Amino acid sequence: MSNLNIYIGYDSKEDIAYRVCKYSILKRSSANLKVTSLKLYELVTNKMYSRSIDPLASTEFTYSRFLVPVLNKYKGWAIFCDCDFIFFEDVSKILENLDNSKAVYCVQHDYTPKEKHKMDGQKQTIYPRKNWSSFILFNCSHPSNKKLSIDLVNSETGSFLHQFKWLKDSEIGSLDERWNWLEGWTSNHNNKKPFAVHYTRGGPWFDEWQDVEFANEWISERDEYLKNKFTEV
Repeated sequence: MSNLNIYIGYDSKEDIAYRVCKYSILKRSSANLKVTSLKLYELVTNKMYSRSIDPLASTEFTYSRFLVPVLNKYKGWAIFCDCDFIFFEDVSKILENLDNSKAVYCVQHDYTPKEKHKMDGQKQTIYPRKNWSSFILFNCSHPSNKKLSIDLVNSETGSFLHQFKWLKDSEIGSLDERWNWLEGWTSNHNNKKPFAVHYTRGGPWFDEWQDVEFANEWISERDEYLKNKFTEV
């Protein structure tokens, strides 16, 4: 098994969510993983991120996820995921049977949220291919991903980036829905067990989201993480 780099979006409002997400990945992995937090201030300091504040951006990593190919030196495969995930399966299994002609793989949700707000009161925006970009497997060496330069990521619109408009549709591979199981949504039509749950509406690290689906599993994972004192970031 080759090395696999995983980049997790980091938001200062959701530090514990990031830590539990990382813990759940490392705990179950059979591969040699390197997990990196996409911290906005570090990217700014390193002159990789220069966008002005976007009032529609619900997290600090809304745009920085698209820097993964350049961060990975345009080589190999790398994963990005939002911090509001918890993994129940070995993420390295995602590397099986990949097609190198695909520039990215993602779960191609057909999702329209009912809620008007999510997490800590942030407005719930609705757009085509929503949540496709919350879990991306990048083929960093794919020629089309060379278009994701630092300049482009810092200048293009949110719709261009989140809807994968730098790619042809044929270059977007489809992942099993269980890799991006939307809490409160996917269980309505999928009776299987998730590989990774995405608390897209808000997770139990927020006081007002204690009763969401898979809340007990997240709380149990958090308690185990705290007991084992995983402190690296």
